[in-house]
Amino acid sequence: MSLIVQKFGGSSVADAESIKRVAKRIVEVRKAGNEVVVVVSAMGDTTDELLDLAKKVVPFPSGRELDMLLTAGERISMALLAMAIRSLGVEARSYTGSQAGMVTDAQHGSARIVEVSPKRVREALDDGAVAIVAGFQGFNRGTGDITTLGRGGSDTTAVALAAALGADVCEIYTDVDGIYTADPRVVSSARKLDRITSEEMLELAATGAKVLYIRAVEYARRHGVTLHVRSSFNNNEGTLVVNPIEGENVEEPIVTGVAADLSEAKITVVGVPDTPGKAAQIFTLIARTNVNIDMIVQNVSSASTGLTDISFTCPKSDAHAAMEALTAQKADIGFASLQHDDQIAKLAVVGAGMRTNAGVSAKLFTALFEAGINIEMISTSEIRISVVTRADTVNDAVRVVHTAFGLDGEVEAVVHGGTGR
Repeated sequence: MSLIVQKFGGSSVADAESIKRVAKRIVEVRKAGNEVVVVVSAMGDTTDELLDLAKKVVPFPSGRELDMLLTAGERISMALLAMAIRSLGVEARSYTGSQAGMVTDAQHGSARIVEVSPKRVREALDDGAVAIVAGFQGFNRGTGDITTLGRGGSDTTAVALAAALGADVCEIYTDVDGIYTADPRVVSSARKLDRITSEEMLELAATGAKVLYIRAVEYARRHGVTLHVRSSFNNNEGTLVVNPIEGENVEEPIVTGVAADLSEAKITVVGVPDTPGKAAQIFTLIARTNVNIDMIVQNVSSASTGLTDISFTCPKSDAHAAMEALTAQKADIGFASLQHDDQIAKLAVVGAGMRTNAGVSAKLFTALFEAGINIEMISTSEIRISVVTRADTVNDAVRVVHTAFGLDGEVEAVVHGGTGR
């Protein structure tokens, strides 16, 4: 008997018919002799609709009450799915995040899991029932309040439960057949990968691949959880996300995939005195606003003026806070002006084989040059090269780079839903 944790995203439980289809799939797995824990997201666009509703009532809702509101979406999904499974003759019990023992810190809207005590879930399994858990949510012991884990929180919930229960695998169901060499909505010739390392998946998730969220991948890597990304619309084998076995002699592909991210903005601090400590002053100030910095570039200073420009990228949602903080300290830092650009995009190529193969940068830059696409910033790691380009050219950039590295498949990729979640 295997213990399987399955997570179904919003597109997989978008309506009554989808819920019934998912229920049949779960019942088949249970009747095959497996213990099954299911984590569900809110139906379709429910979370976004609840957010919009809250903002119509009050422009800036409190974090506590917003969490209370948003967790309603997953509670609806879990209850309906449990009803559907019971109608098929299999016992099912639904649990909120707090009932399932998901203990978090007290940060509303982006809480982090600090402990998982799935006692009631284990009891349900021991009684032969399917346990249905609402994703995206938990509770804080100190305050007693409900919390939410932020975007992708249902993935993280599933991985955390898999780790705590010692599951054999954590299956993440979505509307594509697995993890592809690029977003199949952008590159129709993208190929499905049978296997990818957690290290590569972390880099892809961090640079815009939406099929898995970075927090869930990191949790899985840290706790040794094997992920299986599959489609909820068929029974095809998906993509395994695995931790490489130490000493395993496997020839990794030079480039595994290409990802793009349109969620960042670029801020340029113009006319910064080129003296020691100025960069530290700027980024210490930004750190205090909890803005997450991604890429940083400092220009060579002008000999005549002794001034330089420092550019960095951050999430668009954080750019205003960074600009405000810098503006408030303009005189102290001594820069001339600020520039804000939210029409950028980040493109990244990722592959474990980059460590031992030369020429990846040259091939990437040549492909972009031949397509007439300008590069504004560059960042690298051992297995990733990221560049910033214009938002209106990034899809073309993804396609030409995907072809340049020989990633195109022979058949068109299938997207069953349309959201990727």
